[in-house]
Amino acid sequence: MTLNEIAKKMCFKGKGILAADESTGTIAKRFKSINVENLEKNRLHFRQTLFSSSAMKNFIGGVILFDETIKQKTTLGPTIPELISKNGAIPGIKVDKGAKSLAGSSDETITEGLDGLRDRLSEYYDLGARFTKWRAVYKISDRFPSSQSIKSNAHALARYAALVQEAKMVPIIEPEVLMDGSHNIDKCYKVTTNVLNECYNELELHKVDLSGTVLKPNMIIPGSDCKDKSNAQEIAKKTLDCIKKNVPSQVPGIAFLSGGQSEIESSRNLNEINKINDTNFLITFSYGRGLQASALKEFGKDQNNTKNIQNAFNHRAKMNGLSSKGEWSESLEDKSAA
Repeated sequence: MTLNEIAKKMCFKGKGILAADESTGTIAKRFKSINVENLEKNRLHFRQTLFSSSAMKNFIGGVILFDETIKQKTTLGPTIPELISKNGAIPGIKVDKGAKSLAGSSDETITEGLDGLRDRLSEYYDLGARFTKWRAVYKISDRFPSSQSIKSNAHALARYAALVQEAKMVPIIEPEVLMDGSHNIDKCYKVTTNVLNECYNELELHKVDLSGTVLKPNMIIPGSDCKDKSNAQEIAKKTLDCIKKNVPSQVPGIAFLSGGQSEIESSRNLNEINKINDTNFLITFSYGRGLQASALKEFGKDQNNTKNIQNAFNHRAKMNGLSSKGEWSESLEDKSAA
């Protein structure tokens, strides 16, 4: 498959991307909330339960893995990447080393991980990965994001993307403007515009083939502490407008992150965007919590009740699959859950 074909398969209509790339530290927090011990065997058990569900064939185009997970062998026989491929989705890998304090603006972050990346990419390709993810994080306040943060993160994203394509994989470009703060929806729109513009300037400079990339942006949403709430229609209208004005048409797929939204909110907002999507972009989801929160609760109740864990995951994947076609509704949510 060409990079463009891989990107389109990841974002194929009715399918999206499962972000199962939580670091060991992040999944420790998730497991703590459900009273499950953070052991490698428990992490493997939870993930292979999801990856062997029926939703994988029907609603998941790609799965983002963590370094530990891509190297694991399931208790079912195949390796994790083989299990994912067997169920019709494409295995991918998070390759950044996390957000670290930005020198010169220590309240902001720069994502690290470029050192040794070329060699790591070669190893991941051999393990079965065909796409990768790198996340840059921007916070909004009276002073932030600074132009230093916007420029340095865009530069790192572009260098990453160029190396990934050299390694014959599709880079997911993830510039996330965080929901934290009291900013309104217009401020989010403005900041996201600046971030996307700088990212695409740098991607062009680094000769990245945009037709072999996937963008993973935030939706245009007011800050979590903003008193002025927005409805799903306003969020959809502003989000699509921002994408149309700032994302080059060569990009085949846009997979939104859930970024602090609840499961229902992230489905509802994605659905509204697709109801008015008049572009050629495949617009879908790349959710972590937005796909796994209910399944995680079931895992906490009984780790061996595969049926309940998979049912919870299948339901969320189906709802988001419908949202990626603009066919989701509250009544389907209730009917399907029942």
